[in-house]
Amino acid sequence: MFKRVMVAVVGVPFLILVLSWAPAWATMVLLAGMCAVGAWELMHAVAGEAGKPLIPLTVLAAALVPVCVYLEMSVETAELTALPELPLTGILGAVFVFLVFVLAIHRYDGDKGIPFAAVTAAIFGALVFPLMLSCLLRLRMVPAIGMLLVFFPLCISFGSDTCALFAGMLFGKHKLAPRVSPKKTVEGAVGGVIGGVIGMVIMMFVGAWVLQDAFMRPQEVLIFGVVGSIISQIGDLSFSVIKREFGVKDYGNLLPGHGGILDRFDSVTFAAPAVWLVLRCLQVL
Repeated sequence: MFKRVMVAVVGVPFLILVLSWAPAWATMVLLAGMCAVGAWELMHAVAGEAGKPLIPLTVLAAALVPVCVYLEMSVETAELTALPELPLTGILGAVFVFLVFVLAIHRYDGDKGIPFAAVTAAIFGALVFPLMLSCLLRLRMVPAIGMLLVFFPLCISFGSDTCALFAGMLFGKHKLAPRVSPKKTVEGAVGGVIGGVIGMVIMMFVGAWVLQDAFMRPQEVLIFGVVGSIISQIGDLSFSVIKREFGVKDYGNLLPGHGGILDRFDSVTFAAPAVWLVLRCLQVL
């Protein structure tokens, strides 16, 4: 517990500094590093010995996804006019998939080649995971209020995780998904939804203080908190399924007491695109 607290004491101010006070390119750099580490963790956890040839290419592609998103968003918001409007992430994805299968074909030797599970893991680690997490960058680059929007997924996920933990410890009786995560309970999940709403209430007051104006309506707080928490908990369970499938306790040990990047940001990875999509539906973006 002490290690978890110390990581939070150091990590939370660092995230606030990078995501809100620093320029948007600092968020891009941070996410590029997180995506690269996350891809490396995933490949080492599930790809096996036969999938090791895919790791360098997967890590490189994962790191480039936030860069492509940043360039696309910069062109879209007219911050960068030197580049034409190109679907850079789509081009990167197509090239990566092509190279992965070329490598798989080159090394194919019956049962000794690169297994399809490793190819699937590479595509997920290099494209799906980084694209989902890069929604944080998309939120950060929204003009005027991006430095607030980027914290929506974080407050929802961390609030949900914290309240789910304590609600489960105090009231947990009915197992939620015992084969996937034996300690999670239905009561904890309900507490997590409440925690997500609390996280958004905090953001409502912080936003009003920063902007010196009304930032969110109560119904919007409720929508973001409930929807975001449910999806973030599904994200947590989704990454737990992968760990159960391959007999892995933690994806890494980069964050003492928490595990790896994927262990700590699994719920955020799912919450970020959910928040971005809700904002689009509400016509905020």
